[in-house]
Amino acid sequence: MIGAALQALASHWRRHPLQLATLLAGLALATALWSAVQAINAEARASYARATAQIGSGALDVLEAPGGPIPLPRYVALRRAGWQLSPVLEGRARLGDLRVTVLGLDPVTHPPLPAFTAAMKRDAAMLGRMLAQGGMLIAPPDLAAILTDVPGLPKVQVSDSVPPGMVMTDIGVAERLLARPGQIDRLLILPDQPPGLTPLADLAPDLQRRVSRAGTDTARLTDSFHLNLTAFGLLSFAVGLFIVHGTVGLAFEQRRGMVRTLRALGLPLRLLTALMLGELLVLALIGGGLGLVLGYLVAAALLPDVAATLRGLYGAPVAGGLSLRPSWVLGGLVMALAGTGVASAQALWRMVHMPLLSAPGLQAWAQRAARGERRMALAGLGLIGAGGVALVLVPGLVGGFALIAGLMLGAALLLPPALALVLHLGRRLARGPVGDWLWADTRAQLPGIGLALMALLLALAANVGVGTMVSSFRLTFTGWLDQRLVSELYLTARDDAQGEEIARWLAPRSDAVLPIRSGEFTVQSVPVTVYGVVDHPTYSKNWPLLEQTPNAWDRVNAGAAAFINEQLARRAALWSGDRVQLAPGWTLPIAGVYSDYGNPTGQAIVALPALLSHASAVPNRRFGVRLSPEAMPGLMRDLRAAFDLPASALIDQAGLKAQSLAVFDKTFVVTGALNLLTLGVAGFAILTSLLTLWSLRLPQLAPVWALGLTRGTLARLELGRSLLLAALTALLALPLGLALAWVLLAVINVQAFGWRLPMYLFPADWLRLFGLALLAAGLAAALPARRLYRLPPSELLKVFANAR
Repeated sequence: MIGAALQALASHWRRHPLQLATLLAGLALATALWSAVQAINAEARASYARATAQIGSGALDVLEAPGGPIPLPRYVALRRAGWQLSPVLEGRARLGDLRVTVLGLDPVTHPPLPAFTAAMKRDAAMLGRMLAQGGMLIAPPDLAAILTDVPGLPKVQVSDSVPPGMVMTDIGVAERLLARPGQIDRLLILPDQPPGLTPLADLAPDLQRRVSRAGTDTARLTDSFHLNLTAFGLLSFAVGLFIVHGTVGLAFEQRRGMVRTLRALGLPLRLLTALMLGELLVLALIGGGLGLVLGYLVAAALLPDVAATLRGLYGAPVAGGLSLRPSWVLGGLVMALAGTGVASAQALWRMVHMPLLSAPGLQAWAQRAARGERRMALAGLGLIGAGGVALVLVPGLVGGFALIAGLMLGAALLLPPALALVLHLGRRLARGPVGDWLWADTRAQLPGIGLALMALLLALAANVGVGTMVSSFRLTFTGWLDQRLVSELYLTARDDAQGEEIARWLAPRSDAVLPIRSGEFTVQSVPVTVYGVVDHPTYSKNWPLLEQTPNAWDRVNAGAAAFINEQLARRAALWSGDRVQLAPGWTLPIAGVYSDYGNPTGQAIVALPALLSHASAVPNRRFGVRLSPEAMPGLMRDLRAAFDLPASALIDQAGLKAQSLAVFDKTFVVTGALNLLTLGVAGFAILTSLLTLWSLRLPQLAPVWALGLTRGTLARLELGRSLLLAALTALLALPLGLALAWVLLAVINVQAFGWRLPMYLFPADWLRLFGLALLAAGLAAALPARRLYRLPPSELLKVFANAR
């Protein structure tokens, strides 16, 4: 009997191959978008962990000097006192046409590194050549291929164990490449120290000891980015599951007669349920497998942009290649199985509790759905309320995303009751029998297409919300750049000596020379960059302050106060009027808080003399130059001739703005792609719903055709009905999208990045999305309408012949 039951179940898919394709496509799309996001996240996090292992200092304590590098004599004194230390110098340098991270180490004292160990196995004399005067660079293959042809560089050794975008070398070579002679960024405290040493607090009270957190710091900075991607993947997965839910529900409704017959023939309900569960398991594995393949292709296409974003925005070492990792593969299959179970649970429950003589058909399905609309509305309101409560009880990103989940899912559940109410009002306003039938028939169709419309609602709302956030960010960021990048020319000298010489040379040839100097400090255990500024109207007239105290700039210029950026203010709960401790013995009142969009870390601004008195060896290589635009071309030409500066050392204001905006646009490439894919899945959901409902629509259409409406008229009405439902859904998606944008700007962005953006409205984008929604619905309805237009009259007559 099991074999006969399996044949009966399989016969449904043979008679409805389109339903089978729809079910597998829904599973594949849902799994593809989810697994693509998880593959990207897994690759990025693996890169962070690999980079931490490759630089080899993740588990060692380090010594750092507040505000600047450690002088070489201090390192020598500590070594002579018996402390086993290893120096590290790290920075960004332009090698040829590329800007790369240069990591300078002492190969003799540094713990074993994969890059050095592998290279010395291939070449035993490598250590000697690295310590020689010319030195050697160790670089990843893609970078080594470029640097090999750059004149003036040491010999380049290829190694797969170097993080992307980085070169390793002896610290002496790094000093030359970074133009920082005699400087050390940090000292690694080696694990095996001789007994009886004088404590570091006595030998070097000006140095701070902390546990190195290179890998964890990068992961912390990028957590919000990965959480945003995960949220998009989950949203896309949910939209795909709407397709599965609708298709499985319709298939079970169509199988009611079969189920009734099998049970009447004696097949136990428990065995029938087990067979259907097994059928769903097989379909989930097939659809999930297809989704994993699609997800791999999507992730491989998007990962280079993600890697560029993470490297440019956070300095995170992420490779551009994708590996097949068991974590996201198994995770994708588990999500496919779990999603299929969730999407099919309601249909299975109905089948288990179905009375033996229950009538099948679309009309019975519609009547049951109508009875459940009140429960859906109450559940939707409950989910929205639960999201608000979660934000209060669980502050932070988790609470923010719980609010978004409650808002989106609650609104999706509210959509069918809202559409039913609109259709009911439309029927009351209808004139004539055709109009009355059209509104009533549209209302009867709602249960069958409701899930697809929910998917469209979520996709449109996500596009409105994220689009509003990105466009608001871009508008604010552009205005902020106009305030911050005031100097007409920005230049970078090779070293401090050249920087001082250039400043003297520029003084009589420009309106002002503004040094850009900074040191690294720690505020409440968080690294903070402190910038020193000179007393000049450029800052007081243009710097974007969110709040300030009276005479703020006068106090800062006098060295009696500091400005901090919004990120530090929110993270440390410090605002205007509070006091901030930048270093031991250096505490200043906060004169104001300034906006600092695009920066994930804390910053502060003090007077330059105050910075120099509390920080050692602050670099003096970067300057902003104020001059008239007419004089800039000649000055840039004279600067290059007088100081032999490369073209990359001189950047005009427009060029710097263009670079900043390019990084900004790169940051949201993945977001835009996922938005587009989600909207495409929603359009596909509408198409599959209309196609699967096609066979059940004939009993509703045949009587109207028999009463005199032509097939062409019916086809046009079918098309108009789909456009009407899509238009109503798009109108309801607009307030949901704006609410989502507010949550993203006021809650998620603040928790993730530490700044709050103003919200702007973009009606032109709404009209574009409205047009896309109508286009998607029109294209989805075009095929069923074409079928109806070309349907032979004999097929419509069969409805009456079969007494359906």
